[in-house]
Amino acid sequence: MTYNVLVLNGPNLNLLGVREPQIYGSETLADIEVLCQHMGTSLSMRVEFRQSNDEGEMVSWIQGARDSVQGLLINAGGYTHTSIALLDALSAVEIPAIEIHLSNIHRREGFRHHSYISYAARGMICGLGSYGYVLGLRAMHRILTVV
Repeated sequence: MTYNVLVLNGPNLNLLGVREPQIYGSETLADIEVLCQHMGTSLSMRVEFRQSNDEGEMVSWIQGARDSVQGLLINAGGYTHTSIALLDALSAVEIPAIEIHLSNIHRREGFRHHSYISYAARGMICGLGSYGYVLGLRAMHRILTVV
């Protein structure tokens, strides 16, 4: 069986590779997408990869995934710490979700330690750079295939 997995990326992640590489690394979001596509193929997953700087658009994508997606990875960027709307959307669709962060949010500024996304996510992967996406896809595969 092939599973459909949506990978959502929030604000400013389109600037990866140039934005604070000492924190986020030198890989671009396009590099991470290629990594996810390769991992998805090896796990029999169809990976749809999206990025938006618009909270409302991300909410709409989550709501639209309800009937077509079996799993969701989300790096909500700055919305992680502010968006009850994303939390509500994730809770409403009842799709297993894994929260991803490139940096270790718990070693950064205090306001980054709180995540609204975590209330709806099955788990969180942070601080492992782009490899966190690979681990997220592996974890999602396990969630979807182990009964």
